[in-house]
Amino acid sequence: MTVINSSLPLPALPPDWSAEKDIKILGQLSSTTKRSIEPVGRHFLAHARRKRHHRTFSEDERIQAQENVKKVEDEDSGEISEPEDPLMLQRDAKDWKGQDHYAVLGLSKYRYKATPDQIRRAHRKKVLRHHPDKKAAAGSTEDDSFFKCIQKATEILLDPVRRRQFDSVDENADIEPPTKKETQKGNFYKLWRPVFESEARFSKIQPVPSLGDESSTQEDVEAFYNFWYNFDSWRTFEYQDEDVPDDNENRDQKRHVERKNNAARKKKKSEDIARLRKLVDDALGYDERIKKFRQQARASKDRRRIEKEEELKRVAEENAKKKETEEKLKKEQEEQAKVERQEGKKAKEAAKNAAKKNKRVLKGAVKDVNYFSEGKGEASPAQVDAVLNEVDLLISKLDNEMLAKLAERLNEVEDKNDKGMIRYLFSEGIRSVSSEGKVKEEDFKILYSSVV
Repeated sequence: MTVINSSLPLPALPPDWSAEKDIKILGQLSSTTKRSIEPVGRHFLAHARRKRHHRTFSEDERIQAQENVKKVEDEDSGEISEPEDPLMLQRDAKDWKGQDHYAVLGLSKYRYKATPDQIRRAHRKKVLRHHPDKKAAAGSTEDDSFFKCIQKATEILLDPVRRRQFDSVDENADIEPPTKKETQKGNFYKLWRPVFESEARFSKIQPVPSLGDESSTQEDVEAFYNFWYNFDSWRTFEYQDEDVPDDNENRDQKRHVERKNNAARKKKKSEDIARLRKLVDDALGYDERIKKFRQQARASKDRRRIEKEEELKRVAEENAKKKETEEKLKKEQEEQAKVERQEGKKAKEAAKNAAKKNKRVLKGAVKDVNYFSEGKGEASPAQVDAVLNEVDLLISKLDNEMLAKLAERLNEVEDKNDKGMIRYLFSEGIRSVSSEGKVKEEDFKILYSSVV
């Protein structure tokens, strides 16, 4: 141990300092205790290690770094350890979009299930193995391209948004659905459960219903397929976008690339929805439970049909007993209805004939007064048409009873040429239908007179 002696002079006392007035006793010091002090600590241990093994500082640091790497590798050998592909070690760091980030960090078996802690530990392990300084110290002339791949993979996988974008297009995590032949030969649930579990990672709704097994209820099976037919996916395809220029001089090119990327995303989204729909259709077609439920439904339907037929037969037998009396009653009712129809037809014909007669009375009344013409000669065709149009309008608004009453009153007029009386009677009829809101008095400029 090296001992360094240093003599430092104490500062000079002020000129007016006095021991009597300036010293204040605040307490008493305890008695001294003799203790043994030993050299300890990591720096002492490092010094002792260098002295023992006759190493320089740089040699000791290199050896310790190698031991730390081995220690880290031993700690993570069982969880995040997989052989490195020689081709992967030669990847170009600029092509980072084409690399498998999980394989770069040795997490291929975990992929989207890898936790942030596993990603950090895998990153530390890879950095200790492939750090450029370590390779340079070992005399390697390789570049740091794969080290940059490691850094990029860690950067993306520790960013939740960018990791989700990569997971959306990570084809290595997809599980191909089995074919019809494979499904028929194998276990449906064992073959298809991993497929749906893989697709479930894209669901906005969690947890996702389970595929179940042969003992699942019909309600659970229908809920499972309804969920997948209405699947709400968060899967996006931004990761595969074409790079957008960052410089401000190419704004048109930038907008063009953005529109192109948006169109490509929509197309890939539509294709993914169609792919998932076909996958669910195939699973539904191969699912023996669906066939069993349909058979049960058909059997239940047939049972209900047979019960219904038996019930109809019983009802028919009961109705057969009532049929004779009902036929007699029906025949009597038909005969009675026939008589009533004939009488009604006669009454209707009589009413129709009476209405025609009454209409002729109204038209004859205006004819007798020469269509209310003021001159002595024949009324003009225009006068005749105007009067007859008003008469037709009045007839269309009068019911049969009111029409008959008006015709009767016109027939009772002694002087058929009395224009005043005839107009008065027509005015009475017009006021009766006008009060009911059927016509307006102004519509009758010739027949109507407001003078009572």
